[in-house]
Amino acid sequence: MPIRLLLLALGTFAVGTDSMVIAGILGPVSADLGVSVNAAGQLVTVFALGYALLAPVLAALTARWPRRRLLLTALAVFSAANALSALSPNYTVLLATRVLAAAGAALYTPTANAVATTLVAPEQRGRALATVLGGMTVATALGVPLGTWVGRVDWRMTMWLVTFLGLAALAGLALLLRDLPSPAPVPGLRARLAPLRERRVLGAAGVTFTFFLAYQCVYIYLATAVHVATGGDTDRLSLVLLTSGFASVAGSWLGGRLVDRIGVRWVLLGGSTVAAVAFTALPWLGRSMPGALVYAVVTSLAGWAVSVALPHRMASLKPASAPLLISLNSSALYLGMAAGGVAGSAAIAVLGERWFPLAATVLALAATATAAASTRERMDNAAAPGAQAPHAQASATRAPATPRS
Repeated sequence: MPIRLLLLALGTFAVGTDSMVIAGILGPVSADLGVSVNAAGQLVTVFALGYALLAPVLAALTARWPRRRLLLTALAVFSAANALSALSPNYTVLLATRVLAAAGAALYTPTANAVATTLVAPEQRGRALATVLGGMTVATALGVPLGTWVGRVDWRMTMWLVTFLGLAALAGLALLLRDLPSPAPVPGLRARLAPLRERRVLGAAGVTFTFFLAYQCVYIYLATAVHVATGGDTDRLSLVLLTSGFASVAGSWLGGRLVDRIGVRWVLLGGSTVAAVAFTALPWLGRSMPGALVYAVVTSLAGWAVSVALPHRMASLKPASAPLLISLNSSALYLGMAAGGVAGSAAIAVLGERWFPLAATVLALAATATAAASTRERMDNAAAPGAQAPHAQASATRAPATPRS
C-alpha cells in the first residue's frame, strides 16, 4: 500500500480523534476550567457545527488552490488549533480554538479523499478511499479510548496527542506528497446547495440529521450515562469507549454487507429501531459494567450500520450528483452532532442524569418514521411505469462507507 495513502489516513485519524475525544474527557475539562459538564459538552457542539458550516464554504473558497498546499495548510491550521487548545487558559479561549480546529478539519478531510483517488490506478480508487476514510473508523476504535486514557490526569495531554498526530501527518506529507495533478473544476457554493431544493434530498438529509442528533445526544454525555457503572473511573470509561470503538468498526463492515444484501431501507429501519431500544434500556444498563458494555456494542453496531446506509441512499437519489449529495449528507451529519450536544445538555437538565437517554429514544424513533416514509415514497415512485428499478439505481454508484465532506 502506498505510504502516501497511509499518511493521508493518519491525518483523518487525527481529525476523527479530535472530533470525538472530548466526550471522554468532559470531567477533567469541567473540573480544570470551572464549568459544568454540560458546558464542557458544548466543545463537541462547536467543533461539529463549525465543520458542518465551514466545509462547503471553505471548499468553494479554496477550489483553485493546489492540492498539496491545501492539505499542508489544513494540517498546519488543525495542529496549531489543537496546540492552542492545550494551552487555553479558560473556557472561552478553548471554545474559539475548537472552531479553528474544525476549520482545519473541514479543509483537510474532503481534500484528502480527493487526493487519494489521484495516487492510484482507476481500478484501485475504491480501496484508496477506504484506506483514507478508514482513519476515521480507527479513530473511533483506538484514538478516542487512547485519548481518554492519556487525559485521565490532565486533559491537556490529550490535546497535545492530537497535535502530535497532526504534525506527524503534516511532516510526512510535506516530504512525500509531490507532483499532484492540478485540481479539477469544482462547483461553487450555490451549485453545492442546489440539490436541497428537492424534497427527497431534504428527506434523506433529515434522516441523517435526526439520527445523529439522537446518537450524539447520548454519546457526548456517555460518561454521565454510565457513571454508576464506571464509578467515575477513567480506566473503566476507556474500556467502554474502546468496546464501542471496536463495535463501530464491526458495524461499518456489517452495514456495508447488509446494504448489498437486504437494501438500504431495511438497514435504516432496523438499525435506527435497534438504537432506539438501546437508548431506552440505557438507564438500566448503565448501572453495571456488563450492561454498559452491552449498550456500547449494540448502539455502535446499529449506529455505524446506519451510517453506511445513509450516504449510499443519498448518492443513489441522483448518481450524477453523488459527490455533492454525499457532501450534503456529511454536513447534515455534523449538524446533528452539533445539535446533539445541545439536546443532550437540555435532556440532562429536564430528565436528569439517569433518564436523559429517553430523549434519544424519541429522536431515534422520529428518524425511523422519517426513513420509513421517505424510502416508501421512493419505492412507490420506482414501481411506477417507466421508473428505473431500485437495484439499477443503487448499482449506478457506490458511495463510501463513511460520510465525507
